[in-house]
Amino acid sequence: MSVEMRGFCTLNFYADDMAAARAWYTEVLGREPYFEATDPRSGQVGYYEWRIGDHQDEFGIINAAWRSPVDPTTPDAPGGAVMNWHVDDLDGTLAKLVELGASVHQPRVDRTAGFANASVVDPFGNIIGLMYNPHWKAMADGTGA
Repeated sequence: MSVEMRGFCTLNFYADDMAAARAWYTEVLGREPYFEATDPRSGQVGYYEWRIGDHQDEFGIINAAWRSPVDPTTPDAPGGAVMNWHVDDLDGTLAKLVELGASVHQPRVDRTAGFANASVVDPFGNIIGLMYNPHWKAMADGTGA
């Protein structure tokens, strides 16, 4: 029996400064988070969540104090899984994220069959993968199979 993985449901990043992360991602995503969780013991915000994209996928920021231990040899290096987000304008999106304070992690790379990707590191040390994916676009537009 195989594991049925039906698709991504929530992507979570971490941030030390939750107020700054909320402000930055509100600017990037063009909307306020729809959900906020506060730790009742400490009163600190522990989680913000936005719904984004055509399918209202969930994207959350978790207070870094709740992060699992990291590799002690590279505690400040960006890392973890990189989820690529489809964007229609890769160059424009990359430029806008840099303008908003992200740094280029991987510049644009043109792949085969119209695919292209790049990545940035947000101000909180998370890698954001960006991709122009013609298959995803065709499926979202209802023109592909």
